[in-house]
Amino acid sequence: MTNGKLEHANITVSDPQRSADLLHDLFGWHIRWQGPAMAGGHTIHVGTQDQYIALYTHPDVQASDPTFNKGEPLNHIGITVDDLDAVEAKVIAAGLEPFSHADYDPGRRFYFFDWNGIEWEVVSYQ
Repeated sequence: MTNGKLEHANITVSDPQRSADLLHDLFGWHIRWQGPAMAGGHTIHVGTQDQYIALYTHPDVQASDPTFNKGEPLNHIGITVDDLDAVEAKVIAAGLEPFSHADYDPGRRFYFFDWNGIEWEVVSYQ
């Protein structure tokens, strides 16, 4: 049997640097690569040595500063952290609003939407 491991997800955002800065602040991730992308766009890969989020934009997206409807096509991206309360404080400091706090097996969690309407789930199994 072949074992799979998620390496990356590629999402479209209006400002990759703003999103990369947020992910660095919340999760301690670093920029692994950045450069030109298809359709005259720009991409930043931000994450760890083993996995990352590709933050893609192109001129049409930058001009419209879009917000996407939840579930079109992605429901949310889930990230595990050691200190849920510290990350929530950083989400609030970034001007974003945590919601749907829950504490059930296997861990505590909350959600927030970023500036593009992408939903993130932050969960701790501590």
